[in-house]
Amino acid sequence: MTNTCSQTGTAGTQSATAPSTSAPGRSRIRTVTAPAGAGSFGGIGLVLAGALSVQFGSAVAALLFPRAGALGVVALRVTIAAVLLLVVCRPRLRGHSRTDWAVAGAFGVALGGMNILFYQAIDRIPLGPAVTLEVLGPLLLSVVVARRALSLVWAGLALVGVVLLGQSGLGELSPTGAGFALAAGAMWAAYIVFNARAGARFPRLEGLTVAMTVAALMSLPLGIGSAGTTLLQPGVLGLGLAVALLSSGVPYSLELLALRRLPAPTFAVLMSLAPAIAALAGFLVLGQTLSLLQCLAIALVVAASAGAVRTGETSRKQG
Repeated sequence: MTNTCSQTGTAGTQSATAPSTSAPGRSRIRTVTAPAGAGSFGGIGLVLAGALSVQFGSAVAALLFPRAGALGVVALRVTIAAVLLLVVCRPRLRGHSRTDWAVAGAFGVALGGMNILFYQAIDRIPLGPAVTLEVLGPLLLSVVVARRALSLVWAGLALVGVVLLGQSGLGELSPTGAGFALAAGAMWAAYIVFNARAGARFPRLEGLTVAMTVAALMSLPLGIGSAGTTLLQPGVLGLGLAVALLSSGVPYSLELLALRRLPAPTFAVLMSLAPAIAALAGFLVLGQTLSLLQCLAIALVVAASAGAVRTGETSRKQG
């Protein structure tokens, strides 16, 4: 994670469909329009590697649930990530207004809530459908901000995907798990908004570091209450560190490297593949199989998310 704090901007792996920035969830990242060729292909590889890291990190987290519970695992993931960010970034605590701290606090609550709710979801339903439902939050935010008729097409396409997911047996996926995933999506949308605002008020990754610390303070008491001393077992701590690195450290670094090589809109569209990559991770790591109808539903939501990102980018250029 050494390179993450030497760049300007904030980065979050689950901010790929934000409408408010050039690359969703990033308000002050410097991007360079990369020429076509090896650099662009290398950037695409970095984005896909980061997305794979995030979703496989979630799959590894699910493996820990029987030992530490969903709340225990999210506490480990967020707390370890916060410690790593604090050590590497060493954010300055002086010189910020109360409004700055309020924004950073809200960013942290959104980040913590998003992770807690998402881990509750994947404890109950397969990873692919969980990410598919979660991504509806930022997709809806993209549609609202773009304010274009074409955005309604993408919203309708996503709705068709959700209906197909329901027809394929949403009840079998657990209504509670689906509800947690949708709630995580709402928190993801809030995360994007406050990520952008924090990026405008804090240099480099300082806003993210403060937010991650707030998220850790939110999740740690819940994790301790749920798992107790199990969290201190070497095996659990080791897997918790792996989850933190896979879900936070590695993708943050890869995304920032990718943004040096790729135009931001290309980056955002690639990140829209998250539901499909999550389904792959769920199949390979957890043995979660999906029906053809569920796969089609995920594909429709991926297409809607990518389309909404492109429409939002076009709208900003014309504005």
